[in-house]
Amino acid sequence: MKSETRDLNGNPYFIRTWGDASKPPLLMLHGFPEYGGAWAELAELLQDGFHCIAPDLRGFGQSYAPDDISRYAISDMLADMVAIHDGPVTVLGHDWGSALAYGLAMFKPDFVDRLIIMNGVHPVPFQREMAKGGAQSEASQYINVLRATGSEDRLSANDFDKLLKLFSANMDLSWLTPEKLSDYKTEWGRDGRLKTMIHWYRASPLIVADPGKPVTDIPTFPPERLQVRCPHLLIWGTQDTALLPASTEGLEDFAPQLTRVTLDNADHWLHHQQPEAVAHAILSWTTD
Repeated sequence: MKSETRDLNGNPYFIRTWGDASKPPLLMLHGFPEYGGAWAELAELLQDGFHCIAPDLRGFGQSYAPDDISRYAISDMLADMVAIHDGPVTVLGHDWGSALAYGLAMFKPDFVDRLIIMNGVHPVPFQREMAKGGAQSEASQYINVLRATGSEDRLSANDFDKLLKLFSANMDLSWLTPEKLSDYKTEWGRDGRLKTMIHWYRASPLIVADPGKPVTDIPTFPPERLQVRCPHLLIWGTQDTALLPASTEGLEDFAPQLTRVTLDNADHWLHHQQPEAVAHAILSWTTD
């Protein structure tokens, strides 16, 4: 693994890479509450076939972390990601990194050769389910907890006790060894960093209905502008309790070249729980 800080459109980003730079580029976009180094185990399995590029995303780790919530709109971050590589690249996104990956595929299509999403959601099916007041609305209540003023202080108290409980959210964290947890706490503990990590939730326009109280006046999304026209692989850990399968229903309407792979013994943290299976899915799909 190599690392460097690079200037992307005047914004400093800390970027880790694995593998030979002459290999096809794979841009790896992490989610909350992770950082670029969280890709290490998977990147080591993929580096023979790819040049793996994993930035700490805006507000995370050692990258650019403005305090202004408006700077965390997905649209504001796309140009920085495009500046990482001349393109086209294969983009891999997980959790919030998936939102950025979908944004790149939809609005910067010349940059994205192929799109891989792991337990992440396209905004239209996700908003539909969160607005229903049903199971996904209930599972997404943590978003309101995070958006609340001062949540970063509550989550960081007692050595990040509440953040860890949110992180697990009825899912398996047996992969989070003491050594890995120490690395995570180092990233969470950087000055102001937990606040800017949470700004991704505060900046999002997505609406979370209260359980049993559907929201009917959600924004209208123009389907023609939100198309993924490149080949798209969705890898899904079926035990995820934060993102439910219903939030991927109808994805084919937005991604006609969609391939689905499910991992039955994995949840939201599938790349940590089953890195070999995830790597196999990616390598099999990209070499077809």
